[in-house]
Formats: sequence, structure tokens, C-alpha cells
Amino acid sequence: MTLENDSLLHKRYRIIESLGQGGMGSVYRAMDENLGVDVAVKENLFTTDEYARQFRLEAVILANLRHPNLPRVSDHFVMGDDGQYLIMDFIEGEDLRQRMERLGVLTEDDVIQIGAAICDALNYLHTRKPAILHRDIKPGNIKITSDGHIYLVDFGLAKVVHGSQATTTGARAMTPGYSPPEQYGTGRTDPRTDIYSLGATLYASLTGIIPEDGLARAMDNAQLTPLRKRNPKVSRRLAVVIERAMSIDPEDRFQDADDFKKSLLGSKSRTQQLTGAYTVSPRPSDEGDGNDADAMNVSSQKRIKLEAAPSSDMESSAFVPPSKKRLQRASRRRWQVIWGLTALAFLSIFVSNYIYPGLLIAKARVSFPFLFIQPEITATPIQSFTEIVPAFSPTPLRTSVGTPIPTSILDVNTNLTPTEAFEPTPIGGEFLQIAFASTSDGDVAQIYITDLLGKNVAQITNMPEGACQPSWSPDGTRLIFISPCKDKLDSYPKSSMYIINADGTGLVPLFTVPGGDFEPDWSPDGKLIAFTSMRDGPMQIYTYKLEDNSVTRLITTEPTTAARQPAWSPDGKEIAYAFKSFGEVYQIWLMQANGKNQDYLLRTGDAFTNYLPLWSYDGTFVYFNERKLGPTFAVSNLMIYKIGSTEVPRKLSTGLASTSSDNIDISPNGFWIAFEGSIGNAKEVYFMTVTGANITRLTSSKNTDFDPAWRPILKP
Repeated sequence: MTLENDSLLHKRYRIIESLGQGGMGSVYRAMDENLGVDVAVKENLFTTDEYARQFRLEAVILANLRHPNLPRVSDHFVMGDDGQYLIMDFIEGEDLRQRMERLGVLTEDDVIQIGAAICDALNYLHTRKPAILHRDIKPGNIKITSDGHIYLVDFGLAKVVHGSQATTTGARAMTPGYSPPEQYGTGRTDPRTDIYSLGATLYASLTGIIPEDGLARAMDNAQLTPLRKRNPKVSRRLAVVIERAMSIDPEDRFQDADDFKKSLLGSKSRTQQLTGAYTVSPRPSDEGDGNDADAMNVSSQKRIKLEAAPSSDMESSAFVPPSKKRLQRASRRRWQVIWGLTALAFLSIFVSNYIYPGLLIAKARVSFPFLFIQPEITATPIQSFTEIVPAFSPTPLRTSVGTPIPTSILDVNTNLTPTEAFEPTPIGGEFLQIAFASTSDGDVAQIYITDLLGKNVAQITNMPEGACQPSWSPDGTRLIFISPCKDKLDSYPKSSMYIINADGTGLVPLFTVPGGDFEPDWSPDGKLIAFTSMRDGPMQIYTYKLEDNSVTRLITTEPTTAARQPAWSPDGKEIAYAFKSFGEVYQIWLMQANGKNQDYLLRTGDAFTNYLPLWSYDGTFVYFNERKLGPTFAVSNLMIYKIGSTEVPRKLSTGLASTSSDNIDISPNGFWIAFEGSIGNAKEVYFMTVTGANITRLTSSKNTDFDPAWRPILKP
């Protein structure tokens, strides 16, 4: 809930003003009426288990810390379903990012003082039992008070390290330019992670430029520009210290914060001071106090005016330390030599065999026996195309009103050539069909069924306000779809769900309420329909039980969040879905079929939005769409991720340049992927093999063809 000025929170804290909006809620300045002091009130409006746990972790971490360069938490409480609240020191002043915007590059003296103060705080955190990692050091998270005192704030991404664990406790995120490469993907973080981020922060303070992204450097896509090249006034000794802290390989960095601090002070022959005694000159009083969303421990980069170094599109790639990369390069060189010698041997044998037939080959068998090993080969009959894609019955399917649909609405452009090998298959036998929505035959979309050659096309629905988003029953005899649906849209606030037989008969509306039900997916056992609905406000995921028409809400979201696009796992035990926590960023999540254990499947950072999850045929992979966010619209890429793997998602190319590939579906035999391909504003249905080969355009209408859905193979 939004707290109004002068309102009383928890019968104690009088709200004075809102300081800004953070990632999970607002931050307020308030008066503690019991003690008569100003405090900061940080709220968490997202009450899902994951967010509540992370917010509670931050409270526990800060409540137990006592250090002059860290804020203190004095209270933490929950207000029912309205949110959680954290009460902490009100730190008046500006953050380091604001100071850089105000002054430009900072002096060496100030940078050393700031670095030493934060090193003191990090040394305190890293030596706790258990150790605490901050993992989000950047200019917006370093506060400078009106008297020049320095604070490290915002522990929203902190990690508590228990023993030698490799897993994390706390959220994982990264800030390009400030995060080291091991913080991307599933890499392991340790105290040297914070040392890298502090080094990058000091680099930006001295140059006014965010350094090159750590992951891009690790993948050899970028190199760190020497600090003195951007600011020649910086001393060589200080530049060497900061650049060492930013080493790609953690082994090459300072191994602890105290060592980093001593090197910073040694670069200017400064003596150590008491903890908490490192300060910088305060902001002049006539320039304001700098309070804003970041001033009260809310990290944000929205207003940053620093120039960013060229970045990489590899935020989700895995980190490989340089030491390991050196071994890999050495191994590659050895194999290049081996293969070079092998090629030379074959060339010599080939040329010489025309002069001395058989003689040199015999000698070669003696000299290079490893080249003539005969592997065991098991012959496998070549599968005909009719076995992979059986043909249809020659009898055209019919519409719900009994009129044959002409095939002219599909101008098939395919590399598959019909031959006499395509024998008719009786209805009820094994064959492949695709249901899809199309606006080609009128002003609104309707649902059609076609084979892979486009020779048998049937209109299934005839809804006055259109129909789309077909999903098959597991036995392939019925379809569920939504209406109204006049065209392809992102959401359908007024739609309802309907079930219809595959021949267009037996239309049945499902029980619904105002608000809009859409994105249906039939469970593998045929008993439930998972769907997205706006019946209670924001988009949330529900299940519809066909046996008794009951509806169960699986996910409860906040007004600014959304959960949608449910996809059943092949065994029906889990549901993958897209969850939006803030802004336009969706991530792929998993939960049990009953809605429990909601958690990330993977995280790819705030630069990408991930949506439209789909399970592979055997349930070992999840496909999804990924689109990079930015000022201009970017096409979506089809990604594939192995569940439980530490590998990053892999892009599956469709071979169509500048083309988005959305709404994919896997064929029942696991061989094919159908998807929407869009070039410009035109959407067509394509299919290809699961490896991305043999791409074929199935439809070519004047308007829009979308929402492909493979029909389960019918058994006689």
C-alpha cells in the first residue's frame, strides 16, 4: 500500500515524505515518535515467498551488524498482506553516483578515502561467522553524509556463506560494468567478488566512465581500458592497485579487503586510520542534501550520467577463469598440431599411392596405426519421410457448418515434395496436424487445422468475435480456445474459454467471470486446464477442474507484478510460467502443479525479458523466448535450457534473419517445432526440426497466422 504523508505506521512511525521508488517498494522518511529521531522506512510490497524471504534476510543481516560504515536496523515487522517494513538509520546526504554527477571525476585523495572506508566495512562483513557478501557494490550504494562520513548501503542482494557452500543464500543479480564475471549465471561468488566491484566503482570515480563489462572481458569480447588512458592525472601506483582489484581471475585480485585497503593507502603513502575515521569533504550546504530514491538505501541506475563502456550481449554466459582458458588454449594448440600431422600423413599417402599402390599404405599402417582403427558401426535403416510425417486422409476436413474450406488460404512455400510414397492414412491413424489461428478468411481470427503440406485445411470455429489460442486435449479429440479474439494481442481482458470437438461440433463454454481468461494449457492427464486470468486484477495463474468446474488460484501477485503463460511438464507434476516482478522484465519460473515451491528456473539479468515457456518432449529441457530490452524494439530469440544444468541457455537459430520466433510448440513425436515467424508486421506459421534445420513456411495468408498447436497423435 502507498503510505500517505503524516500517516502513522505501526502506531509509531510518522511518515514525513516519500524518498522514492525502489525495486520492491518505496522508501520513506519518517519520525520515530517513541525516540524523536528521523528514520528510514523501507517497504516490501511483494509478499510472495521468495521476496518475503529475501527482505527478511536483509533485515536479519543488518540487525546484527555494528560498524561505523554500515547502517543499522532498529525494527522489522509485517503488516498482514500489505507488506513488510524495515526501519533503519536515516542517512542524510548524497550517494557516490550523485557526487560524481555533481563533481565529475573525483580526486585521488577522495577515492582512496572512500575505498579505505568501504574496505573496512567489507573486511568486517567478510570476517563474520558466517561470512556476509554484499554483491552489489556500485556508486549508488555508497552514501556520503553531510559531514563527509561514508556508508555502504543496500543489502538486498547480500549472501550469507555457510562453510564452503557453493550455493547462494539471497537473490542473484548483476550490474554490468561493476559485477565480476563469476557473478553472472551460476558462478560461485566469494569475498573477492566484492573486491572486484569496489575496484570498478573506484575506477568509475576516477574516470567518469563505467568500466568494460567483466563477463565481456572474460569471454575475450572486450578489454579493460587502462585507467590512466582515460585519466592521465591518476598516479601509476593507484591505477595499478585498482586494476589489480578488477582482475578477471579471482586468484589475481587482492585476496581480502584489508590487503586491498593497505595497497590503496600505500599508493599515496598514507597511514591507516581508526575504523570509521575515513571521510571526504561534505557537500556544500547550498547544493541541497541529495535525498532521493537512492539516498535511502535504494539502488538505481536510471539517472546515471556516467558514460558506459561498450558492453556485451553475453550477460547469461558462463564464466571461465583465465587460468582455465589458458589450459584450454594450450589443449587446442596441441590438437591443432596433431590434426595437422594427421592431415599431412593422409595427403602423403593419397599422393604416393598413385606411384606405389598399396606399398606406402602398408607402411603407414605400421607408422600410424591409430589412423587406421576401424570402429564398430551398427547399420541403421534410413527412415522414410512417410514414417516421420505420415500422410493425411485424402478426404478434406469440414467446417462446423459442413462446408469444405478451400486450401487457397494457404499458399504453402515448402521444401518438402509430395511423392507417390505418401499413402492415405485412415482417420484415427497416426498423422501430424497443426491447429492455428488466422485472420485470413474474415475480419476476426478463427481456428483452423492443417497438415504439414497444407493440402487439407479445415476451419474449426465460427465465433462472431473471433477465436485463438488453441490447446489440444491429451487424446487429440478436443480443443480449448478463447474468445473474443479478433487478432493477435498480448492479452485478452474480456475473453472466456471454450471447448470444441476436433470436427467443429460440440461447442461448450466454460464457467467464467468478468476479467478475462486466456493462455489455456491442457494438463497431460486431461483433468485440468491451467490458464491466465485477470478476474482478480493483475494477471495470475489458475487451474480449471473439468470434473466439477471448480477454479483454483495457484499464484497471487501484486498490482505491479504478473504471472502468466502456464505450461505443464510432460509428467503433469510441474508448471513453468513467466513471472514479472517489476518493469517490463519477465523471468521463467517453476512451481509444483498445486502452486507450491514457486522459484526461478534461471535468471538472465534485467537486460532481457524471458517469456512463453514450453517443455521439451521428454521434459529435460525448457524452451522460451528471450528479447533484449532497450530504447528500440528487438526481435525475440528462441532459447533452450537444460533443467538443472549450470550451462547458460542456448540460442536456437531458425535461419530467418531479423525474424522473431514466438509461440513455439513441439510435435507429439518430438521431431518438429512449430512457431510464429514475423518479418515486419506479417506473422506466419513455420515448422522446423528440433535442431533448427529444414525450416518450412506452412502458411502465407494476407493477414495474420498465429498460435500454432500440434495435435496429439491419435491411436486407432
